[in-house]
Amino acid sequence: MRNPGFLWIIIIILVILDFYVFQAIKVALSGASPRIRTTVVGLYWIFAVITMATLIAFPYIRQENLPRELRSYLFSMLVIIFFSKLLASMFLAVDDIRRGATWIVTKLFSNPSLKVSQSPSGITRSVFLSWLGLAMGGGLFGSMIYGFSNKYNYHVFRLRLAFKNLPAAFKGLKIVHISDIHSGSLADIKAVKKGVARILKEKPDIILFTGDLVNDRAVEMDELMDVFGELKAPMGVYSTLGNHDYGDYVHWESETEKANNLQRLQEIQAKLGWRLLMNEHVLLEREQEKIALIGVENWSARGSFPKYGKLDKAYSGAEQVPFKILLSHDPSHWDAEVREQYKDIDLTLSGHTHGMQFGVELPGFKWSPVQYMYKQWAGLYEEQDQKLYVNRGFGFIGYPGRVGILPEITVI
Repeated sequence: MRNPGFLWIIIIILVILDFYVFQAIKVALSGASPRIRTTVVGLYWIFAVITMATLIAFPYIRQENLPRELRSYLFSMLVIIFFSKLLASMFLAVDDIRRGATWIVTKLFSNPSLKVSQSPSGITRSVFLSWLGLAMGGGLFGSMIYGFSNKYNYHVFRLRLAFKNLPAAFKGLKIVHISDIHSGSLADIKAVKKGVARILKEKPDIILFTGDLVNDRAVEMDELMDVFGELKAPMGVYSTLGNHDYGDYVHWESETEKANNLQRLQEIQAKLGWRLLMNEHVLLEREQEKIALIGVENWSARGSFPKYGKLDKAYSGAEQVPFKILLSHDPSHWDAEVREQYKDIDLTLSGHTHGMQFGVELPGFKWSPVQYMYKQWAGLYEEQDQKLYVNRGFGFIGYPGRVGILPEITVI
């Protein structure tokens, strides 16, 4: 929004979409009374003008003076409105293309029989597609608004995993896996406390966190130290870093300031009592038997995300340990390096995708737009004897809500 050229491109596109959707509204209301048409049209343009004025004013608002939650909702509403109108327009375009093709064919072949046909309900295709486009755009708008209420609706996913080479002393080990807390987005501390209470209610042997404690800055954790400091387990709490933890997405006055931010984030995890694994491993022992817990910094196979992780360094010394768990924030690491070079890493735990905070999950079926960017994006994946679990995220970022893909606490 700080790029004026890009902003004006968005504004122009939105104006075009507004007039395009308005044409559909006129067609859909062709049979309505004048009073209804006037009311609907008036409300539509009032809403459109307010949206446009807000978008134009965005670069001139001192956003740091606005409450964090208000900024998040305001920006999200603009994005939701834009994509709702874009989706509606896609259906309207189908009708325009159909009518254009019919007109061309009629002119070329002078065939008077090519007239706008009626649907079984007796309405024209144009009216039907106008209603369909408005319904789809309105459905997206409504579902995204409803999704605001789901951002703290923590869901517990439970799964049992069996491994032939797991030492007998660790059979029945209970792990809670969480990821992507994004503390800078968490404004309702009471709701977050309930999420932490749900974790503790599971009485896990060990808690594993796979990165993105903050959105950008360590200071985001100041109000949440007491909340996440409650996370305890007999075998400890272990963590690693995600791409957001490095502060790569904000402007710093100097590299020293950025480095200090990361240093403070590491100190925060120590104060919480968490053991942050920075390209290293630890041995977990029970009844004189051992397994290795390996943690790497963020490593992504996608060029837009950083490769700070050094799995060779973290793995070194764990070769002879019979069972290995890897904490790696980005699931693309699994196919790109883990499965190719470290076939004795039995279980990899990741996060990062959030399931895009939007999708559909039904028994035997799941879909999210993020699957077109990440092959493994939510849940359990298995290849031969290796397993990957991708957590859907405890928190949220950008859009302050969730549609279909709920915030997750994983119990393994």
